[in-house]
Amino acid sequence: MLCLGIEGTAEKTGVGIVDDSGRVLSLRGRPLIPERGGIHPREAAEHHARWIPVLVEEALEDAGVDMDEIGLISFSRGPGLGPALRTVATAARTLAISLKIPIVGVNHCIGHIEIGRLTTGASDPLSLYVSGGNTQVIAFNQGRYRVFGETLDIAVGNMLDQFAREAGLGHPGGPVIEGLAAKASDYVELPYSVKGMDISFSGLLTAAIRKLEAGEKLENLAYSLQETAFSMLVEVSERALAYTEKGEVLLCGGVAVNRRLREMMETMCREHGVDFHMPPPEYCGDNGAMIAWLGHLVHKHQGPQRIEETSVVQRYRTDEVDVPWMRESEHVVRLQGNLRARGAEANIYSGEWMGRPCIVKERISKGYRIPEIDHKLRSSRTRREARLINQAKSAGVRTPILFDVDTEKGTIIMEEIEGTRFRDAVENKEICSRIGEATGKLHRAGIIHGDLTGSNIILRGDEVVLIDFGLGMFSDEIEDMGVDLLVLKKSLESTHYQLASDCFRSVLDGYRKFTDADISSKIGEIEARGRYTTRDRDG
Repeated sequence: MLCLGIEGTAEKTGVGIVDDSGRVLSLRGRPLIPERGGIHPREAAEHHARWIPVLVEEALEDAGVDMDEIGLISFSRGPGLGPALRTVATAARTLAISLKIPIVGVNHCIGHIEIGRLTTGASDPLSLYVSGGNTQVIAFNQGRYRVFGETLDIAVGNMLDQFAREAGLGHPGGPVIEGLAAKASDYVELPYSVKGMDISFSGLLTAAIRKLEAGEKLENLAYSLQETAFSMLVEVSERALAYTEKGEVLLCGGVAVNRRLREMMETMCREHGVDFHMPPPEYCGDNGAMIAWLGHLVHKHQGPQRIEETSVVQRYRTDEVDVPWMRESEHVVRLQGNLRARGAEANIYSGEWMGRPCIVKERISKGYRIPEIDHKLRSSRTRREARLINQAKSAGVRTPILFDVDTEKGTIIMEEIEGTRFRDAVENKEICSRIGEATGKLHRAGIIHGDLTGSNIILRGDEVVLIDFGLGMFSDEIEDMGVDLLVLKKSLESTHYQLASDCFRSVLDGYRKFTDADISSKIGEIEARGRYTTRDRDG
């Protein structure tokens, strides 16, 4: 059976035809290049309306088939720009009704992952999906693709485009910035913002624009912006890789074609001993083939949709969709020797300190980061982590005892904490409440953990021990407290979706014993700023 897929979530119109074995018979696309400013939703919709009929005819001609040989219509249901999505949905419905054939609406983000798996042979990868409208770290768990990390504000492609517009470089900005970066002579320090497995680009963008206005050399800014943003992306991917223990990494989305990002991801994967995959460039950007292939998968496993079920979902989250065709791989990375763990920040070794068992945390140099960023992060995080661990004790929170700290080498020698990781005991509501209490004590003392995931909370009987303060900081801002708790919430949702809601509710019950702040409202506010956090359906 042949499926005709129509893509049009943003500025690019795409049509593809794929057979049920995964053979791509045609791939046609037409981008909208704005004369000035960004992409206007109405202009995108008009662009799609104009080009969809043309591209359908061209795709049929490329494939050497007639319209009556098409057996299935698939279209991007979301996420994306509302007017653009509605135009695509209307075109897809019109074709399906006139041809009297089945129709399915699919999730755009999952389309990128599935065309990546099809074209590379990846089985169960951790995926970094980067584009103009999306930045997500995704992995399969419990029947769905779960979002382990994402942007808390703007997507990386949008950030690059906005900087390019401010610099008068035109649209799209990514390729121009990549070219300018190759001509740089110096690195310019810019903000580096990683929050657990999430990421924030707005501060980076603002700082880069201010330095541009102050007369900083454009080539140096392009280089520094790209190196900083991409180091952040690879770090959160590395954190998710360490957490999920996947054996493969897939880089997908339009920004994936950037050579420097690809090089950095390949280096990270090589350092962890995992396989790296990236689709051919023609399948990285938005395209109709990915929609057609995902249409086949959805139709095969879930059947067609009724016309009334094909409404668009402007904020269509990746983790809202069941993926019954996926199976979790048993392949995981095995550690060698006395290496206890290989994280995004450091290697953890077993050792001895004056005759007693200890843990050596070594922040090793990362080959994917330039020295200016790498040395600063290793030194500053080591120094800050030691201070935070000691201050947390004063706040009444159990943390490892420190034996030695070397900021130049990036090493901390500390007490070995034996126990159960919280991610393996989330069903215990009393434990969840005690974790909330510990977090409340931290925040009351002006300490932000920075990476509150199920792997960084150790349970020893009734005792809760917090470890790994590498992303922590001192702050009494409710915004930072909300982000801290949101990291924990998303960690729970990624690995224990069915238990996450009750567990996090218990966490907040314990937390409120130590603060009067309206933290639930703040967490909701932060979530609402992110990409596609609420469901929004229309025709």
